[in-house]
Amino acid sequence: MGEHIDKTKGKVKQAVGQVTGSKELSREGVRDETKGQVEGAVNDAKDWAKNAENSTKSATKREKQT
Repeated sequence: MGEHIDKTKGKVKQAVGQVTGSKELSREGVRDETKGQVEGAVNDAKDWAKNAENSTKSATKREKQT
């Protein structure tokens, strides 16, 4: 959830920075958006690993039953 907030916050800061001419605010927005993207990628990797673990456990149970 925080990843979406960081992405949105970053985009808003970039837009405000462009309108006001604040390069610093625009850069801060890019950092926030990137942080959100990284958080999303980490969460996706965690989900993938958890699903892989569950699949392995299920396959192991089926093999033991046969």
